[in-house]
Amino acid sequence: MRFYQVEPTLENYWRGIILFGKNVASYKFALASALYEVKRDGSDLVLLEDLALPFSAHLCRHLQHAPKQVTSRSSKFLAACVQFNDNEVSLDDLRSITVRRGFDNVIDAFHNVNNGEIDKRFFIDERKTHKGIRLTDNFYRLTERLQFQNLAHETEARWRLVEQAWAMNVSRNLIAVEYDAQEQQLFSLTRDRRVTITSCRDSLNGYQKGRCFYCHAPVSLQTGDASLADVDHFIPWLLRDSVANINGVWNLVLACKNCNRGKLGKSSHVPSMTLLARLHARNEYFINSHLPLRETLIQQTGKTEPQRRDFLNQVWNTAQQTLIHQWEPQAVGPGIF
Repeated sequence: MRFYQVEPTLENYWRGIILFGKNVASYKFALASALYEVKRDGSDLVLLEDLALPFSAHLCRHLQHAPKQVTSRSSKFLAACVQFNDNEVSLDDLRSITVRRGFDNVIDAFHNVNNGEIDKRFFIDERKTHKGIRLTDNFYRLTERLQFQNLAHETEARWRLVEQAWAMNVSRNLIAVEYDAQEQQLFSLTRDRRVTITSCRDSLNGYQKGRCFYCHAPVSLQTGDASLADVDHFIPWLLRDSVANINGVWNLVLACKNCNRGKLGKSSHVPSMTLLARLHARNEYFINSHLPLRETLIQQTGKTEPQRRDFLNQVWNTAQQTLIHQWEPQAVGPGIF
């Protein structure tokens, strides 16, 4: 898959799993979230009995605000999680049920992307021999990477986007994910009621591989961090009266502070044609990621790849005629799109 082949780092293989894996249930997000919390105690074997509570805890938490966590009609395991939330099942019973039922499919399917297994494995299935999974060197090296701190935020954002699509029956009723610039949140409207979905930063970061869209410098999702990413309008906000849906996800990118606010930054200039091609590539990642950003991008920019490319070209031409000056920063990292 081009997403991680262009820059085959461990964090991008992991992002491939989270962002592009087929979702018929949210168990993959729950397993990833539980693995982020694994304690390093000298053993690479993680027993299902030890993994069960953090795994089920994340599902129980999400069930409180999003009852639909699977596309099938029912799940005995999720029913037990609901009962736990309602104080009808004890913690010990939840652990036992999770060990018996919670990992049936997710461990087998975790590394599958686009109907095939990715080249890097982060754990080995040893349920039959050791009643657990064995973490690989790839996982431990992943935890040492600079971007590891961002992965939990990205997983949570992706989880919330998917469950919102399920809640709104996206397969039959395409939804629009919109952006609130003041709150820096993505939201949608359900029966004229606004539903806040997740942080815009957290949702975009994985698709940009944790880098500034413009110069490729590493960015952070941690509040208070000096490299905290800014959410920027690729086509400048100044053109909001000339460009329809300028707040659309298609036009939102993460930028470092130097590119967004610095003396030599973009300001109200028009990004170069090279950067426009990069925006198209990033948006195609959204399309390949399925629910619900795929539907949003199709609504906003076109049903086919040529239509989406033409849309961006037309918008860019409008911006160029108005603002005239083009801008492109000096890259401080390798090309990743």
